[in-house]
Amino acid sequence: MAFELFCMTIIALLFSAALIFGGYRFFLFLLPIWGFFFGFMLGASAIQALFSTGMLATVTSWVVGFIVALIFAALSYFFYAAAVAVAAAVLGYMLGVGIMDLFGLNGLSLLTFLVAVALAVIVIIVTFRYNLQKYVIIAATSIGGAALAVGTILMGIGGVNWLQIAESPVRLLWQTSPFMAIVFALLAIAGIVVQIRANRRFEIQTYNRLADTM
Repeated sequence: MAFELFCMTIIALLFSAALIFGGYRFFLFLLPIWGFFFGFMLGASAIQALFSTGMLATVTSWVVGFIVALIFAALSYFFYAAAVAVAAAVLGYMLGVGIMDLFGLNGLSLLTFLVAVALAVIVIIVTFRYNLQKYVIIAATSIGGAALAVGTILMGIGGVNWLQIAESPVRLLWQTSPFMAIVFALLAIAGIVVQIRANRRFEIQTYNRLADTM
């Protein structure tokens, strides 16, 4: 069991490193995975916020989570614009949850959920309005990768689980390990800087796979 856990931790950390420092380059390969996990989290969080249940505490939350996850994964795979929108939504949603957590509203209440969704929509609009797709993808993958890396480490040394992290990321991070909070910030910043420099002349080609098949 210990060996399997060690292997899973190494895989998660390697995947985190790929996201942090190469998320933009690997974005096309990450699309379905990215869309699936964000869709699942969004669907399950909506049920939790609406019915004041625990995260993934009911069958309904699992079912809704999987349905939304499949929809987001399919949209991300077939449409470039949808994939960018998902990346922007992840960035805005994480920002919203983090801000509400800073104000002491830990736990995914209806207010926190609505604020997070509103910020997700705002980031999506700003991204397309000002043609910031490249930089939003870089920021989302760097911050998401840093969160995955730190979360994986905290699960091993801090005795926390992913549900706790999802519900109260900022407060839990500072309470568990202020040092890891600093590590998270440094990893995210380093990833953004490295990716911007490495991709100055590289642009992801837009696509519409659904149209290409017709």
